Amino acid sequence: MEEAFKIQALKLVRKLRDIFLGIARLDREAFASVYLKGSGIEIGALWDPLKVPRSTKVQYVDRMTIPDLRRHYPELKNRKLVNVDILDNGETLGTIADASQYFVIANHFLEHCEDPIRAMINFTRVLRDSGILFLTVPDKRFTFDKYRQITPFDHLVIDYANGPVFSRNEHFRDWVVNVEGQKDEAIIQQRVNELVSTSYSIHFHCWTQEEMFEFFSKLNEQYNLHLEIQLFMKHDGEAIFIIKKYV
Repeated sequence: MEEAFKIQALKLVRKLRDIFLGIARLDREAFASVYLKGSGIEIGALWDPLKVPRSTKVQYVDRMTIPDLRRHYPELKNRKLVNVDILDNGETLGTIADASQYFVIANHFLEHCEDPIRAMINFTRVLRDSGILFLTVPDKRFTFDKYRQITPFDHLVIDYANGPVFSRNEHFRDWVVNVEGQKDEAIIQQRVNELVSTSYSIHFHCWTQEEMFEFFSKLNEQYNLHLEIQLFMKHDGEAIFIIKKYV
């Protein structure tokens, strides 16, 4: 009887989770219909691309081809992935011309960036004047990152100045200890080596809502990016930012 109750309770929790996720996607779609025009790119969409207005054109950017993504992330084997139109590093966007995009979509991508400042500089670089940056970032308090320390802006500045290799092992160790919950030092080091060797995409950085706003503000102050938050909404543990590039 108790086991049956647990199963029913688990089903209810999953159903509620799916409902909340569905509402969050509706919010994203509603904002996309208002703010996204013309042609642009979405970075790292994988199985969950943003639904955009029919009048827009999106090209999908990823660092790997679909076969490579499936080999690298076996947990995605049953997911239908979007076609990769542009093979590129989403942080550097080296193949994307300056001021060529009406919008850049990066949902649940910034936390995966080893160098978020460089990523934001390149997002801004490829946007046209008055272009839109559509970002969704998880709040660490409501994810598996809840036991990790918030990434201070000064740390991001150091990563930008020295390159991601400077702190890569530190980030992987933090992940193994505070997300995967490993305690044994030998296992920790073995796991860190595995993640480093495969360049596995973890959450390298994590923030709460307060630090996200601080991040965008300091980007403007210290790197002269000319970004203006047009809309902010927090829902179900994620923060949606609609940001405009202005001159």
